[in-house]
Amino acid sequence: MRLFAAVLPPAEAVEELDRAVDRLRRLPGADGLRWTGRDGWHFTLAFMGEVEDRLLPDLTERLERAARRTEPFPFRIQGGGHFGGRALWAGAAGGIGDVRLLAERAGAAARRAGVPMEEHHHYQAHLTLARSRGGGRGGPDVDLDLDLDLDLRLYAEALSGFEGTPWEVAELVLVHSRLPVSGVPREQPRYEAVARMPLGRARPGASG
Repeated sequence: MRLFAAVLPPAEAVEELDRAVDRLRRLPGADGLRWTGRDGWHFTLAFMGEVEDRLLPDLTERLERAARRTEPFPFRIQGGGHFGGRALWAGAAGGIGDVRLLAERAGAAARRAGVPMEEHHHYQAHLTLARSRGGGRGGPDVDLDLDLDLDLRLYAEALSGFEGTPWEVAELVLVHSRLPVSGVPREQPRYEAVARMPLGRARPGASG
């Protein structure tokens, strides 16, 4: 089971970003990108890759513990950037220190549950909007193929003034990622929430 821990934006935040992305898709060269589907928009906290089923109960318990240790925090989608010619993303503002702490705790929980994790890198909250059209597959927010002819700065600059409505992050979500297998052009990965863990003293029913 291919898993990652994430923060999921609420429907209102997705709607706002969708309107901004619609304008980006009209820019020159937009057809040369693989745009992600809004149903899969998320802020990855810890990418775990293939996880054995036997590890899932302990992993879930440890993630629940990490969530309880983290209080809900304010967050919003803001601005954008790019990773070279690989990926275009929307950024975040608000509780940046809180989301980094939650990411560290989620990664530590996975390692302690026996999930082989990649070497820790400085966490940068981002929501992937588009990738270059290479065929490689990395994590849910990384494409390993470089398209050096595609300059994503135009798109990042167009997104620089975007500032979404703040919301309260109130849960950590464990997500199952199903990669496309049909070979249908532009087919998107499918994402399913395996478990939702309330943060700290999060109010029941709060979004995040």
